[in-house]
Amino acid sequence: MSKESDSGRRSRMSVAGRASVSEELAELGRPTIEHGERKRTALLYVQRLTKVYELRRGFFRAPELAYALRGVSFYVRRRETLGIVGESGSGKSTLARCILRLIEPTVGRIVFDGRDVTALRSGELRALRRRMQIVFQDPYASLDPNMTVQEIVREGIDVYALAATRKEGNSMVAALLVQVGLEPTLAERYPHELSGGERQRVAIARAIALKPELLVLDEPTSALDVSVGAQILNLLQELQEKLGIALLFISHDLRTVQYFSHRMGVMYAGKLVELGPTDAVQKRRYHPYTRALFAAMTPSREAPAIRLPVLRETPAESDEHARGCVFFARCPNAEPGRCDIEEPRLSELFPASHHRVACFHPQLD
Repeated sequence: MSKESDSGRRSRMSVAGRASVSEELAELGRPTIEHGERKRTALLYVQRLTKVYELRRGFFRAPELAYALRGVSFYVRRRETLGIVGESGSGKSTLARCILRLIEPTVGRIVFDGRDVTALRSGELRALRRRMQIVFQDPYASLDPNMTVQEIVREGIDVYALAATRKEGNSMVAALLVQVGLEPTLAERYPHELSGGERQRVAIARAIALKPELLVLDEPTSALDVSVGAQILNLLQELQEKLGIALLFISHDLRTVQYFSHRMGVMYAGKLVELGPTDAVQKRRYHPYTRALFAAMTPSREAPAIRLPVLRETPAESDEHARGCVFFARCPNAEPGRCDIEEPRLSELFPASHHRVACFHPQLD
């Protein structure tokens, strides 16, 4: 099985026996009653999503499991922006691709508007994908260099037969370009003739051409400079208000997620460690990793930056923290004998707060 470029940073464990592996995956995929009511009302509901890669270490050595995602659960309401933040290798991009089934999850469920996406066949999935679109990090890599802007934006329109005639399709493309802040005259250009910001606007135009209800944004501004990135964020907010779409915004930039999102989740090593309304997460910072991220962003006497050791590029074979807390090795509050053995569940500290944390010793001060 193939391995993504960032999987080297993910938690691994030796496969001592197929029985124990099956038991662990079954536990990760077991349905829970968390967010029961929101599951029925949310546009997107993700439950215990797990992605595992099997790594072959040699003919005479047992394979290992690399966890890209580990039991991730959350929901996204209609017209809402949920931001997911985490450092490189935390599994954010894998999460984005699993939701659209560009990558097949190992276990878990993805429910979109009441339909289980993980159970759909290819024909059914193709029809549903019109309602879920993605904008990738690198607009140049995601656009076919041999196609004009008009061909790129019109591709989905033709695939789903949204225009009766060629003239109507071209008119739709022109209107979409205007909607994302581009001149219709750019329709005959190729991606290499555009700036980075213009290419990302073309990618957004292609995504909204199908009138989706959910737009997954995988680091949409990280390849752009600050001013252009801010313009793209403003455009996305305008489109959300006008079109009524929900946004799943994935980024390593805490400031951007904090500014852009109604709710935010913090990912570490393939797991959501904190999730809640953006203002609440910013103010309370229950998880020590969340607190470290904010402290590193705004170090001060009141909130000194916590020095975190650099993550190992490849976890040692003796690293057994896949079964315990993923943050155990770096946590200032770690409790040996518990945190390295038991896995904390993402749960509310205070009922009805909608603010969840996966930690046995959350910081309440």
